[in-house]
Amino acid sequence: MICCGHMWKSGGEDLQGFYPVRSECVADVPRTRFKSRAGKTLSARRWHAAFTEDGHLDMERVLRRIQRGGIHPSIKGEVWEFLLGGYDPDSTFEERNILRNHRREQYYAWKEECRQMVPLIGSGKFVTMAVVAEDGQPLEESSVENQGWFVKTAITDKRLLQWMLVLSQIGLDVVRTDRYLSFYENESNQARLWDILSIYTWLNPDIGYVQGMNDICSPMIILLEDEADAFWCFERAMRRLRENFRTTATSMGVQTQLGMLSQVIKTVDPRLHQHLEDLDGGEYLFAIRMLMVLFRREFSFLDALYLWELMWAMEYNPNLFGSYEKPENRNNFSEQDPRLLKKYGKFERKYVKSGHNEQHNTLAVFVVASVLETKNKRLLKEAKGLDDVVQILGDIAGNLDARKACKEALKIHEKFLKKANRQ
Repeated sequence: MICCGHMWKSGGEDLQGFYPVRSECVADVPRTRFKSRAGKTLSARRWHAAFTEDGHLDMERVLRRIQRGGIHPSIKGEVWEFLLGGYDPDSTFEERNILRNHRREQYYAWKEECRQMVPLIGSGKFVTMAVVAEDGQPLEESSVENQGWFVKTAITDKRLLQWMLVLSQIGLDVVRTDRYLSFYENESNQARLWDILSIYTWLNPDIGYVQGMNDICSPMIILLEDEADAFWCFERAMRRLRENFRTTATSMGVQTQLGMLSQVIKTVDPRLHQHLEDLDGGEYLFAIRMLMVLFRREFSFLDALYLWELMWAMEYNPNLFGSYEKPENRNNFSEQDPRLLKKYGKFERKYVKSGHNEQHNTLAVFVVASVLETKNKRLLKEAKGLDDVVQILGDIAGNLDARKACKEALKIHEKFLKKANRQ
């Protein structure tokens, strides 16, 4: 955990010190609203007290805390690993250590495989210029910009060529990622981000690399000291989000969520939906960025992390780890057991109670819906075209309250379920 040695206080602690901002950027960064709140925010003390002597975690107790007041920065990384299904709360310390060590070995083996193909991986450097032409021919002239390294022979393997073509794009995005944070003044930290994104892209050729993945990965690098742990945390986050990044010649993966958003607004606020339709905004394309990178641009860094952990806690499913590690057991759970229901996040619990086992809306869709509802009057009165819609929604940057947004999202979700069930 990268921090500045702050101790837990009784409340109202200034947490910005955990993620220092470069002095020249302070004026341009949205102000942080999140404060630790004694008795509500999950503190290090409360977190460690939630484990039994051998390491079993009382996830129900932890979820209640997170849903009330988020997670203190000093423990965010380790809590996220559980929230994202990286570890089973019912496992022991010893079982998790074995799994962690296995995953680290696996990651560094993959990293070595990639380093054999591109020696800059793991060197603390990265590329921002193309390393190979579209036809696979070497580009020696880019060697100066690419730390003196260049491809020496033509690339004929299709998967390898596809991967190498995107390495420079990853590098360009890395340079732009959270550059206002002091953490990224260190080029080796930027290189770690490039390494993880490059390795993930090599391992997932069906998704590849899409701009925005850098925004999802960056907090993992900052929160988790071991690069392998950061990779696996990112990999788990991408399990939830990867369909948003899947693109084809005719469609974007995020269109599924945009369609869900359209359905939600049409159900809970038909007047606003009709107005957006009249402005040719019925496909809700203006919400793409919010959904793809989970509001990273609408909140300060710390507030974005707070929003993420609130959503993940509310969406938490105790079967998450098992569904990732042992997919064949995915549906072998007695989900209607009242004792088990308490282990679900409050958003997920609604679906389990209602018997919805199919793919359902994510909380992020309802958070976007809550943002639209807060701007309902302005959108109806002032929006004469899509540019106006974009401008009105652009004004929310730095002015959103993550906790209120989630609270309103749950209300809209409740309203949507009731109306949908009546139809």
